[in-house]
Amino acid sequence: MTYSAIAVCSSLEQAEALAASCDNLFPEPTGVGSFEIEDGSGLFEVACYFTEEPDRAGLSLLATMYGSKDFVVSEVPQIDWVAHVRRELAPVEAGRFFVYGSHDADKLPEGRIGLLIEAAMAFGTGHHGTTLGCLRALNRLVEEGVKPERVIDVGCGTAVLAMGAARVWPEAATLASDIDQVAVDVAEANLAANGMSGAIFCLEAAGFNAKEIEQAAPFDLIFANILKGPLVALSPDMAKHIAAGGHAILSGILNEQADAVLATYLDNGFALKEREVIGDWTTLTLTHG
Repeated sequence: MTYSAIAVCSSLEQAEALAASCDNLFPEPTGVGSFEIEDGSGLFEVACYFTEEPDRAGLSLLATMYGSKDFVVSEVPQIDWVAHVRRELAPVEAGRFFVYGSHDADKLPEGRIGLLIEAAMAFGTGHHGTTLGCLRALNRLVEEGVKPERVIDVGCGTAVLAMGAARVWPEAATLASDIDQVAVDVAEANLAANGMSGAIFCLEAAGFNAKEIEQAAPFDLIFANILKGPLVALSPDMAKHIAAGGHAILSGILNEQADAVLATYLDNGFALKEREVIGDWTTLTLTHG
């Protein structure tokens, strides 16, 4: 049996400090993470996972020490999540793009651009409203005749957006970056699975902070499907690295956060071109200069 222990914190600093202390528990957790709760509340969660029952008293003491809510401990049944997700995820169509897993390879319609993303790489498969919104925005740019020469996917995850761009604009110089090297490795693996190795330059970078990105700028198209906080923080840098007349496609934005994100980008010289809502999520297409 696997166990989870989750506590809610009021700030990122509090959550990161609590998460760091959880590594000293016995039995030791197999994994610890802290992240923002994506409901607009401004709260953060700390989640720990154990392969044996955790020290509930120790967890409670840590919660008291760091001023968080007490940990909620739950038993997690052993489930083959990859197999479960594979059964549940149907292919996604976004205009000319068709995102699918290998189990649905026979369903690729003729004339569509197929993007193979396995169920194990669940974030960025196209099923989430953020990724789907970005693919739809990309499709509309293609229909308008936009032809960028330099493209970057910031916070690329599976790199599905960068791959979509590289498939429609093979002559463009396309980069895919992520702050997490694991995501960069996933991006490279997805490129190989799609027969696109070498078509996109993948690298680990925080935002635009890499010499390769500086050398490739300015970009005619920037994808940033991340979260509100990083999007707001990146807005000045994005303005510096986008070409005059370039497009930015932003998502990872809850509907109630969209106005605040947009206001920040308007202050940095961007103009709203299009806004699409899919479920709880908003995708913004912006122009600059």
